[in-house]
Amino acid sequence: MFAASGVEAPETPAPAAPAGPYRVLARKYRPQTFAELIGQDAMVRTLGNAIARDRLAHAFLMTGVRGVGKTSTARLIAKALNCIGPDGQGGPTIDPCGVCEPCRAITEGRHIDVIEMDAASNTGVDDVREIIEAVRYAAVSARYKIYIIDEVHMLSRNAFNALLKTLEEPPPHVKFLFATTEVNKVPVTVLSRCQRFDLRRITPDMLFAHFSAILQKEGVEAEAPAIWLIANAAEGSVRDGLSILDQAIAHADLDGGGRIGADQVRVMLGLSDRSAIGQLMATILDGDAGGAIDLARAQYALGIEPVAMVRGLMDVTHAVTLAKVSRHDDPALADADRERIGDWAQKLGFAPLNRLWQLLLKGHDEVLRATNPLEHLEMLLLRVIYAASMPDPGELAKLLEKGGMPTMPIAAPAA
Repeated sequence: MFAASGVEAPETPAPAAPAGPYRVLARKYRPQTFAELIGQDAMVRTLGNAIARDRLAHAFLMTGVRGVGKTSTARLIAKALNCIGPDGQGGPTIDPCGVCEPCRAITEGRHIDVIEMDAASNTGVDDVREIIEAVRYAAVSARYKIYIIDEVHMLSRNAFNALLKTLEEPPPHVKFLFATTEVNKVPVTVLSRCQRFDLRRITPDMLFAHFSAILQKEGVEAEAPAIWLIANAAEGSVRDGLSILDQAIAHADLDGGGRIGADQVRVMLGLSDRSAIGQLMATILDGDAGGAIDLARAQYALGIEPVAMVRGLMDVTHAVTLAKVSRHDDPALADADRERIGDWAQKLGFAPLNRLWQLLLKGHDEVLRATNPLEHLEMLLLRVIYAASMPDPGELAKLLEKGGMPTMPIAAPAA
């Protein structure tokens, strides 16, 4: 059109090639080898020895909290048992090659002899009968036919009963891999037929190192306190931590170069600002009821939930108590917070700290269930402050034995 009228068409930049669909970090960094499975060294060593000595159980049960690697472990075991090596001549190994056809097919979820079933949506006896019928036939292309049943505790009682005989004497070419978060709901008759692995929670130190390595691979900068906050919020779950990390990357301010800051993570997680919680704790220990309520209302106006403030006070109380008995140090603490906690640890005794903890623990449940959480938080703060002036039961008993009574309220714990 422009050329016909003698006007040169302006150059337009070619559209960028469409990137592939985004994969969340939890899927992108799912362990593909046992070496990548963090925090489960004892289980990996046991499996390695069993494979090396050809003493493989016919059924394995992986249990643990969400996101610690139960299903990933089951898939890795399936790889380890069916790997044939790059040359096609290999046998079962604790270090599957990841390049042979069985390994690649299992990774991509298309191996015909590795059947995954979600027991939460296949709970009935008919679903189990299909497995019982199928196990009689040999594997099509793999060394073992493997059944991975996730959330196995969701199977019905009749389904478990139907599975028992097959589980006790399965064909030699069949392996069962079970995963569950609630092992107490699995019948004892099933547990006794399985080799059980309790997958441990991942420590914050391990999560911090893992998340730091992932951020480096992703080319994202983050403050160390921010990574510690995410590691602690994950509560031992790698998957939960990676989901939070994904959210933190998306939440990072682009004006700051996409750097993840600790303050941004606190806002994202709905955590109270540590300095504000420290000020609130200081007003409580000083017996300043009005100041405590004003600070609580100010935090509430900023969007901090009352129950989050109670948890923050509990965290501080816990940190102060630990500081009295050990050199436990929270890496997420700023220097000012660390100094303040050390100061309180020197001034406060175990009795007032224990009393404060019990009051906050009881108040936490009240605020959590309250129809008006802010009101309950304010009443909790008043209860905590004025409970500090009550006589200590031990000191009161001594006074009564001496025939005396306290002539003035005992000082607040900060005194």
